[in-house]
Amino acid sequence: MNKFVIFADSSANLPENLVKKHEINIISYSCIVNGKERLCYHSGEDFEKTAKAFYEEMRGGADVKTSLVDEQRIIDAIAPVMEAGNDTLMITVSSGVSGTYSQALAAKKFLESRYPESKLYVCDSANASMGEGLLVLKVADLRDMGESAETCARWVEQNAYKLNSYFTVGDLKYLRKGGRISTVAAIAGTILNIKPILVADGGVPAKISFFAKERGRKKAITALAEACRQRAVNIENQTVAITHADCEEDALALAEILKKQFGVTEVIIEYYDLCTGTHAGPGTLALFFMGKDRKTESAALQATPAGKTAVQRNV
Repeated sequence: MNKFVIFADSSANLPENLVKKHEINIISYSCIVNGKERLCYHSGEDFEKTAKAFYEEMRGGADVKTSLVDEQRIIDAIAPVMEAGNDTLMITVSSGVSGTYSQALAAKKFLESRYPESKLYVCDSANASMGEGLLVLKVADLRDMGESAETCARWVEQNAYKLNSYFTVGDLKYLRKGGRISTVAAIAGTILNIKPILVADGGVPAKISFFAKERGRKKAITALAEACRQRAVNIENQTVAITHADCEEDALALAEILKKQFGVTEVIIEYYDLCTGTHAGPGTLALFFMGKDRKTESAALQATPAGKTAVQRNV
């Protein structure tokens, strides 16, 4: 059995100490700020400082765009590993929100033809941010227990939709800019102080969908915690993750609810990754945990037309 190496795109949002501890390789997205390209991730950087400055630029009206991780960047990163005879597993952001997964599949075809003694397994996380990152950490644990790349790839395929992702945003204008809501809805929602709750859905591929709406920030934070209470499985014995786009006080408040009311013992808190954070905007607060299978529920909804409302009300 070949030793294997783990790669993830920078949407995985992993804190640098965990990247180093678990020997994870990150391939960075790029963002374009006021016409100038930047990498979203640099190994060893002070990400908190970088992210805080980035979201301040967004608040100040900076024009920010993103681009996917293309085939050549993936090839350049992984080729030396496969040339050395190692199998590789790469986990990407959901193919429903980015073309990076398809780029990774193209890179796989090229690399395996070039290095036929090594395998590249490509996994769609069906998530973004730490929804992807928690899957990466689990794979690292399985690898360290002696499991093969193939076994770990199967585990991701079987469990990606059990990783639940919920988030709310600080300003509706970024959802409007990304085309997720209309200009009229954004203006009305702002006036009425409406805070949407969004979720990585159970579709194939998984996309970001509206789940609910709350009046005011405090109720939106409570709704995130309630989603965890109703949907999490074995919450006391798992690592939960919270990411935030420069709203640390809200992240800490959410973590306190999870610990005091639901018995959560381990919470990772990190600034929101710059790539997906560009589309959600400053003030975004997101929660990630293992729980009920989203894909199973999605299939049930398709079979029962009236089921959508019932599932949404029960989280």
